[in-house]
Amino acid sequence: MTAAAPTPEKLTKKDYRTDQEIRWCPGCGDYAILNAVQQAFAEMGVNRDNVAIVSGIGCSSRFPYYMETYGFHTIHGRAPAVATGLKVANPDLDVWVMTGDGDGLSIGGNHLIHLLRRDVGVKVLMFNNRIYGLTKGQYSPTSEQGKVTKSTPIGSPDAPFNPLALAIGAGATFVARTVDIMGQHIKDTIRAAAAHDGTAFIEVLQNCNIFNDKAFEPIVDRKVRDDQLVSLEKGEPLVFGKDEDQGLVWDRLGMRVVKLDVADPDGKTWTKDDLVVWDPTDSNPTLAFAMAHLRELRDPTPIGILRQISDIPNYETIVHRQIEKAREKSPDRTLEQLIYSGNTWEVG
Repeated sequence: MTAAAPTPEKLTKKDYRTDQEIRWCPGCGDYAILNAVQQAFAEMGVNRDNVAIVSGIGCSSRFPYYMETYGFHTIHGRAPAVATGLKVANPDLDVWVMTGDGDGLSIGGNHLIHLLRRDVGVKVLMFNNRIYGLTKGQYSPTSEQGKVTKSTPIGSPDAPFNPLALAIGAGATFVARTVDIMGQHIKDTIRAAAAHDGTAFIEVLQNCNIFNDKAFEPIVDRKVRDDQLVSLEKGEPLVFGKDEDQGLVWDRLGMRVVKLDVADPDGKTWTKDDLVVWDPTDSNPTLAFAMAHLRELRDPTPIGILRQISDIPNYETIVHRQIEKAREKSPDRTLEQLIYSGNTWEVG
């Protein structure tokens, strides 16, 4: 009689908690993100022994201490480089990068864009609070122009980075945005990213209640979010508004907001049938890029998956195919044999 296979251990959120004291400011949006990640991992049945969480420097980069998985707290901006090495060395490992808008887009910007263009099978969560929180409130690469901070006392002259547009422009095959206070939405986005065979980039709008409090309140507060956010659902028209009376159409130059069932100044009456039907799997990135460039407050802010392309072999797969082909042509050799192969000479 064959023995029954053991029932897989059912994990809960608590199984992903560590005994470390969480050192984030009370009320920080990072708590909500951590909670959502732990819940999502438990619901997906993620094997803790097969996960590595890599971070750089910043408030978000303390994440590995609080997850009962393997983790690396690396140096400023270098998490994508370390994560790339891990994934290429062990393609079966689930590798996640936790970074912030400063760590990921300033000193780490170069590493990030090359991770994205290579399509390494790493998942990136970028916590965007539009400020440097760990170093006490200096402006960051995503701070709005004119932002007054400790390092820009008369206002920042810099134009901010657009994380989603940057990721799409770098060739990322999975790009999404979510919000710290929308727990279920974060979990759904994480599930989709985990299933993606390639680099997944998720921007999380996150509140820093100490140094940049309520930065996203005008678009994510419960009182206004229906009119300020447009949810991207595959196969669904881009409709939004508390009464679902607004939508987005393509007018050859970009996305345009229209009122539904009301004649516009040109006498055109728009209906839901006229709206763009969202498809993140479209190989042409034009619509995704246009959505990333919607103007905050003047246009709705998109949340959800902007891009999800799955027909491209990822980086580590290509590398290991190359290794196998090289081995077929040349047998394994010792280090000494490799050193003395090819053109060598002796110095007398």
